[in-house]
Amino acid sequence: MVQITTHYEGQLRCVATHGPSGVTLETDAPKDNHGLGSRFSPTDLVATALATCILTTMGIVARRLDVVIDGAQADVTKEMTATPTRRIHAMPVVVRMPAGIAAEHRALLEKAALGCPVKQSLHDSIAIPLTFDWP
Repeated sequence: MVQITTHYEGQLRCVATHGPSGVTLETDAPKDNHGLGSRFSPTDLVATALATCILTTMGIVARRLDVVIDGAQADVTKEMTATPTRRIHAMPVVVRMPAGIAAEHRALLEKAALGCPVKQSLHDSIAIPLTFDWP
């Protein structure tokens, strides 16, 4: 279990503290929802969690396969909707992989990405298409 303590600072901003490490992060409401948009918004963090989870999960499998994926990149685009309520509608992800990864390892790495815990935790109403860019 991990506890994260979050304090509302006012002006639509929060500070969250990661219990085990003490590391903090700050959030702000986005400009299109009454904020300044000067920091990650809560929904930005959902998209960030998805992208980092995909790469981390792939990294775990890559380590097991003795494959180096250093330099891999995941670009996620968070798309919001207001219908029927304000929520994340879609988060397409493009995973850009470094050169030199053998074809037999690619399918295992893609399967790891598709099975990442954050993706598995998100509601099916959020479209999450994954595209892999293999050089």
